[in-house]
Amino acid sequence: SCCVDEVAAEHVGAEALLHYGPACLSPCGKLPVLHIFGQQPLDVGRCAEAFRELYPEQQSCVVVLSDVVYAHAMGELEQQLCPEYPNVIFSRLVCGDPPGPAAPGEERKFGRQFLVETAGGLQDYAMFYVGAEGLALTSFMLTWNCCPFSSFNPVTGCGRRETLNVNRALMRRLYLVERARDAGVVGILVGTLGVAGYLAVLQHLRELLRRAGKRSYTLAMGKPNPAKLANFLEVDVFVLVACAQNSLLDSSDFYRPVVTPYELELACNPAREWTGNYLTDFRDLLPGACAHVELPPAVPEAEAVPDVSLISGKMRATHLCGPPTAQPPPSTTLACRDQTRALAEISPAASFLESRSWRGLEQQLGQTPVSKAVQGRRGIAIAYEDEGCEQP
Repeated sequence: SCCVDEVAAEHVGAEALLHYGPACLSPCGKLPVLHIFGQQPLDVGRCAEAFRELYPEQQSCVVVLSDVVYAHAMGELEQQLCPEYPNVIFSRLVCGDPPGPAAPGEERKFGRQFLVETAGGLQDYAMFYVGAEGLALTSFMLTWNCCPFSSFNPVTGCGRRETLNVNRALMRRLYLVERARDAGVVGILVGTLGVAGYLAVLQHLRELLRRAGKRSYTLAMGKPNPAKLANFLEVDVFVLVACAQNSLLDSSDFYRPVVTPYELELACNPAREWTGNYLTDFRDLLPGACAHVELPPAVPEAEAVPDVSLISGKMRATHLCGPPTAQPPPSTTLACRDQTRALAEISPAASFLESRSWRGLEQQLGQTPVSKAVQGRRGIAIAYEDEGCEQP
């Protein structure tokens, strides 16, 4: 896993962690972590040659990013390119949250840190990524979608301009936002237990869904797959709380779409507007972060402006409910069977079961005649022992 497993470490009473292999560099909340990325071979000369082919103008403004397994060779690459390219910036790997606030023009994302000193910011820069195609590159391209990307694959030794149409990828993600707006029941998938702030974002999502008039489940099932999520037919949309690299789950094979916490905020928070900047780190949504947006005050239902779904064409409410009021303590008395419909108004599963024609096996006590047990068929379905065999 790219995330540090703090839960397993706590089971054995560990005081520190050594994490081997690829890492998303998401900060941990409890234990100090030392990352050992490993050192994959990199032909620095061929990489520098590919960079010169992609950027023949020596005044080009480029930010160099790399996969963690090639970070050991970035110093040598910097020595070869910086004398020729004065406007090239090499990012540095940062494990955990760096101390102090970020300086003006400083970028701190995905465990990478670099400083852009131009007035135009990142819009004046291109991105050069050293590493193979994967989730890390996809996250970079969606987050810094204003920058053109190029990459060098050390395995094949080829450099190329990335042809992934970021606008089409964003259109796909914005379609999922529209699906989340139509959803009545949302499943919150806990995809990480080690990234700092995951409990806070879970509470934030529950409150957001409650005020948006949607019901929610919280599910912890490890790595999601279509077979697991297909067991929850009453859920309309799932939201995955995971690290920045694993949040962008391709849900085309799933029965229900899977969105990110940022996409759910776009769908449910009227104060959150699409600005063109895509966020994959859920910690950016928490209070105190640069991209945090407070929930607006409640709007009376009579004054709410209705909205029309772009998918179904039906009317839907977009206003937020008020904060919860004090409720009396729950009763400890037994519930009667006649209260099924009252429970259906509270439980999404019960309301979904009410709408189904088949509701499972029922006992029907006193309605089924009593009969003695008889011997059943023996053998396999295509040739039971009591069935005659046809002669050719």
